[in-house]
Amino acid sequence: MEPQLRADIVEIGRRLYARGYTASNDGNISVRLGDDRLLMTPKSVCKGFMEPGMMCITDLEGRKISGERDPSFEMQMHLEVYRQRPDVRAVVHAHPPIATGFAVAGIPLDRAVLAEVVTTLGSVPIAEYATPSTRELPDAVRKYVKAHDGMLLANHGALTLGGDLYAAYYKMETIEHFAKISLVARMLGGERLLSREEVVRLQGLRGMYGIASPAPICPEPGAADDAECQVVQAPMSPPGRRLVPETDLADRQRGMYPGRPVGPDDEIRLTYRELTALIEDAVKSLK
Repeated sequence: MEPQLRADIVEIGRRLYARGYTASNDGNISVRLGDDRLLMTPKSVCKGFMEPGMMCITDLEGRKISGERDPSFEMQMHLEVYRQRPDVRAVVHAHPPIATGFAVAGIPLDRAVLAEVVTTLGSVPIAEYATPSTRELPDAVRKYVKAHDGMLLANHGALTLGGDLYAAYYKMETIEHFAKISLVARMLGGERLLSREEVVRLQGLRGMYGIASPAPICPEPGAADDAECQVVQAPMSPPGRRLVPETDLADRQRGMYPGRPVGPDDEIRLTYRELTALIEDAVKSLK
């Protein structure tokens, strides 16, 4: 078993590097060897050029048991995941460029855009910024790890969890794919969102697909603590309507949460006639 896991880490590191999800010595990978031991990538090694013998074994407190090299500097983030999620067998951390761009911009990937993402990951939140390789990082991850199998790390990268190494890696691919599609849609004028009714329907299909989710989707955005459910931006819609234009989201959120003011980044659309009338009124007030 251990030789195969070492080979799997090497292969996943190669894929991360080949896809541009890591550069230089970025990223780290770990997997459970048992209830009390972890197999982990070493520090200061390019993930595209690892060898099976480079890996090190630690206990769940981070103490090295064997290996010529020392474990990753960001080992504490992995240890926190395993402490909080006994069901998780593997963790992958990387810096996929588009998803990391969203993390740097402070934009979570939590809009209900792709049925596959809603069904598998639910949403991808952003953990607050923390200095890498310090105790701040596991503290930031702790808030979301119980309810999410994937998250962005503010100004840092992405973290994914799984029942095995490939499951954790594939979720990293999904996050980056989701980020690319979201970026293109926004460049083309904005996404059409899945309605909340459709999101509930997709959640109901998880059992049929054999997809286990760590937590359900929150009944409404902001309705519950992130540690208990997944926040997904999906507006209510008229019966039978399963796609909602992005511009409807802010309008409907104002209806869902009365008294919500128009924010500085909210979009207000005016016809040419309405704009002309506003300018005329402004000119009159100056006289």
